[in-house]
Amino acid sequence: MPGRWTALLRGARLGRPTPSDVSSGAVTGLFSIPEGMAYAAIAGFNPVAGLYAGVVPAIVGSLTSRTVLMVTTLTSAIALTSQSVLSDAGLDPKDAGNIALLTVMVGAVMLLMGVLRLGAVMSFVSNAVMTGFSTGIALQIITGVLKDATGYEPQGHNRLVQLGDWLWHIADWQLAATLTALATVALWALAHAVRRLEPVALLIAMVAVSVGAGLLGTDIETVKDIASIPGALPSFTAPDLSAVPDLAWGAVSVALVGLAQAAGIAPSMPNPDGSRSDINGDFRSQGYANLAGGLFQALPSGGSMSRTGVAVSAGARTRWAGVVSGIFLALVVLLCGSLAERIPMPVIGGLILVVGGELIWGKRHDILLVLRTSWMSAGAMVLTFLATTQLPLQQAIVLGAVLSLLLYCAQSARQAGLIALVRKDGGRWETGEPPPTLDPGTVTVLYYAGSSFFAELPRIESRLPATDGARGAVLILVVRTIPDVPSSAMLKLLDRYAKGLADQGGRLILCGVDPSLVRLLERTGIAGRLGENGIVPAAPELFGPLATALEDARRWAAARSPDGPPPSA
Repeated sequence: MPGRWTALLRGARLGRPTPSDVSSGAVTGLFSIPEGMAYAAIAGFNPVAGLYAGVVPAIVGSLTSRTVLMVTTLTSAIALTSQSVLSDAGLDPKDAGNIALLTVMVGAVMLLMGVLRLGAVMSFVSNAVMTGFSTGIALQIITGVLKDATGYEPQGHNRLVQLGDWLWHIADWQLAATLTALATVALWALAHAVRRLEPVALLIAMVAVSVGAGLLGTDIETVKDIASIPGALPSFTAPDLSAVPDLAWGAVSVALVGLAQAAGIAPSMPNPDGSRSDINGDFRSQGYANLAGGLFQALPSGGSMSRTGVAVSAGARTRWAGVVSGIFLALVVLLCGSLAERIPMPVIGGLILVVGGELIWGKRHDILLVLRTSWMSAGAMVLTFLATTQLPLQQAIVLGAVLSLLLYCAQSARQAGLIALVRKDGGRWETGEPPPTLDPGTVTVLYYAGSSFFAELPRIESRLPATDGARGAVLILVVRTIPDVPSSAMLKLLDRYAKGLADQGGRLILCGVDPSLVRLLERTGIAGRLGENGIVPAAPELFGPLATALEDARRWAAARSPDGPPPSA
């Protein structure tokens, strides 16, 4: 086991922490106090469990993550989903054993998905869907702190309604809280405008406004009003294994929510060192973080868009920013928890508004790109955004996956086609439109461009040349893009066309066929219908199989034509 951890840490490319990583980690650690406690309290958990989610999970996650700036900790979506899972199972959300079990089981699911390399599934989620999802999460982050920033708790059944209600009831905003939040945003903007202060602008705004509010004796909510911070580090807690059957499917739901949120971080926060993110590595990293955190009183955790945004805004350059955030949080809890209790909630609300706004602003180019791509992509993005703001997050994830599948089907059907290859003088090849018919005694070459998905086949079949009167004609179909296991509908199409062409005295030759597809054609009997030399296997040389197929086709056509050899293809 020690060797396993050594290999993990070696593969993590730890590097050396920079001064900006230390300051960024300090800012992120301080943010974890009120934000983690608030998320836990909103979901009905002990606020201290949300606080502890920023210690062990953040350290383990940052040490092992392949997205180096990602901070693994509690998020509002994970907290609410976890509360729903425990409630549905009839378990007490404040029982330490239940929380430990759920967190460990979530970690096991995440780790298993990473080991099985199921992160590849996220590759099929379209950019349009991920843009809508990430923007919706950013709006969730903003609406989650409106009460903290203004003292007014917006009402409504979804995030957009809550935002509208908050703006409509501007007269109900508490003056002291609102002014504190505005002062925080203004001070951040001033510090952010100075190049040297930009990395620590969040920390400057947090400390300065907190001290100022304390000196003025401003009557506003503070961290202490949520819960007291114990002057002790999280202790070992054993999971209550008797509840495993009750939480099996719930753990999968929480894991999917966490993984989906984390999947949106890598595209938004590329690695500064130029290394590539690996979604399977991130899955495993979050699994390790939850397996370790669950044993030390932490709620389920995942990649946090808001905490990662705070770290990046504060100048994070390496994974050490996340490590420092966990260590710094532990030191604050242990040594000066009473001081941290005095941080005003409007200060946190104001800075989270800044972070959420920056996340949405950073997505503006992606949003415009999707809007200009196609109406289908734009519609998928908007629907995913609306779902993320109005539905439980696990349902929004399922809807996004379905929309991605529909987009894939529609785009496959639209993009698939047949291209005619025409040989010119000097051996040059030019592309053109497929002929409507096959003239007797001619050799025609068509290139299939598609994925053999069943939705595209009607379009392909409509573009195949008619076989009527095609005596002595040969159609060479280049099929290099057909996958090893094509759809059964594609096989039926090839078989049907080959039979129709043979009935008219012509023949079909498949060119550039992969070995596995050759075996499949033999098993299904299609190879026998194509006859001798009816399948030309793929070769490293792009036009090598085509030259072989042309030679066989011309020889076959010449033997059946009374007028001599056929025209060149």
